[in-house]
This record gives sequence, structure tokens and C-alpha cells, in this order.
Amino acid sequence: MEQSSELFVGIDVSKHHLDVYWHPTGRSARYTSASQGLAELVEQLLVEPPVLIVLEATGGYERAAAGALAAANLCFAVVNPRQTRDYARATGRLAKTDAIDAEVLARFACAVRPEPRGQRSADQQTLDELVRRRRQLVELRVAERNRLEQARSASVRRGIERLIGVLDEQIGELDVQLEQQMTSDPRWHRTKELLTSVPGVGSGTSWTLISCLPELGRLNRREIASLVGLAPVNRDSGQWRGRRRIWGGRALVRAALYMPTLTAMRFNPTIRTFYQRLRQAGKTFKVALTACMRKLLTILNAMVKTNTTWNPKTA
Repeated sequence: MEQSSELFVGIDVSKHHLDVYWHPTGRSARYTSASQGLAELVEQLLVEPPVLIVLEATGGYERAAAGALAAANLCFAVVNPRQTRDYARATGRLAKTDAIDAEVLARFACAVRPEPRGQRSADQQTLDELVRRRRQLVELRVAERNRLEQARSASVRRGIERLIGVLDEQIGELDVQLEQQMTSDPRWHRTKELLTSVPGVGSGTSWTLISCLPELGRLNRREIASLVGLAPVNRDSGQWRGRRRIWGGRALVRAALYMPTLTAMRFNPTIRTFYQRLRQAGKTFKVALTACMRKLLTILNAMVKTNTTWNPKTA
């Protein structure tokens, strides 16, 4: 088989190092994940720009590398680690080291060619960070409120209440900053207006969708549902028909849609009617809830695509 002349690069990102592999040349190298190491890596990549660079999402460590690649206008994609591990197993690579992972990522880039990630502006990166931080603080507040319910000591309860007050204050400050971010971009401001016109969808949900789902309004209903992970996946073999389940997708977006869907199932006439029809047809609560999340998402997608506010008669 003739070897491809196209160059693909895999970068395995860890806290302190970046392991890099060039396919098909077989070259490998290690750089520090500090700014100097990133600069050296980018300089080397620019000598002969690859067709595609692939790195995994690693809980935040990949952001600095992705930012450096984007600033250099290099073509790259950030992929789910589960995809690359499945690919490694399928190709018989069971061993796992940083160097091996970098090679797997490069070969994955060549074989699968995931869609490159578009360069995000400074405003988009700021929005992402604000949304991420707000989510972290909200999760902390939920945890502290749960602890407050279990606390019996008066001094412990006072301490928890003070911490909840601090979290409330910081979340409020982030809300103000996020609103300022929305007004800084007319597209974001308009999208937020469209999204929050739907009963059950608040500012928090709209911020998350704008940040984590920039494809909203650009895809059709099937594509957007699949991207988020709300499209049921067939599990059939021969004459056997398995239960359809959702799988993969963007968990943060699904989490953001969960509470608005519960609210919509009670107060949004379109979603409420849809939910009741599913339950009367014998669907379980979880199945009906997932279907309602998918319907709400497709409604939001259509509204953004057509630039129209909520209208229950056309939903």
C-alpha cells in the first residue's frame, strides 16, 4: 500500500508535558506544557503544517495547547477520549503510555479525520470561562445546600450558610459579567432573546447553549439532536430489536436542558401536551423526559435558524 504523503499530528496532553507524534513519518518528541514548550511546539509545527492535529479533551489541560494552535492558525480538533480509546482497541493497541497515546491520536486523525475546530475569538474564550466558572459555583452551592439539610450543629449550619452567601454573591457577579458579554456581541444578544422567549428557558440555559453549542441554528433537527446526544441510537442485530438509547454527545448541553425541560413539561403548553401524549402511549418517565428534551432542543434550533421568537402555534 502506498504511504500517504499527508502529515497528521497527535498531541497527548498531560499536566506537565506534551507528547507529540507525526504520522506517517514516525517522528516523536516531548515538550513541556508551559508557555515556552508550547511556543517551541508551534514553531516546529509551522515548519511543515500538518493536514490535521488531534488532541484529547483532558479536563482543561488541553485548553492552553488548543489556544496556541488556534493563534497560529493550525488546523486541529479536540476529540472525546472515548473515541480514541475505542479506535486504539479496534486496531489492537491495548498498551497505554503517553507516547503510545500520541501515536494513536495521529493515526486516528489520519483514519477518521474529525471535523476541525474553528478558531474561537477572545470574547468567545471569555464567555466559555465565565460559563464554566458559573457552573462550578452552582454545583458547589447545590452541594452546600444539601449539607445544610443534614447539619445539626448550630455552628456548622452557620458556617455553611455563610459559604452559601459567598457563593450567591459570586454567582451574582458572574451573572452581571455574562449579561455584559451578551451585549458585547449583537448575535449573542439576539440569540439570548430568542432562547429566553420560550417558557422554561432562562438566562443560565441560554448562556450555556450559546457557549457550548455554537452550532445551534446551523444544523437540521436530526443533526443537532445527534450532536448533543439526544438522538436515540439503534441497537439491532439480525431479527433482534434492542431498546433505543441515547449515547455520547455534549453532556453539558444535556445538563443545561434538563431543568428547563422539567419546567416546560408543566408550564409550556407545547411540551406539556407532547409529554402527556407520550405517557398515555405507555412511555416511561425517563423516555418521555428525554423525548421532551429533544423536542425542546429542536424548537430552539429552529427558532435561532429562522430568527423568530417563541410562538406556541407554530412550535
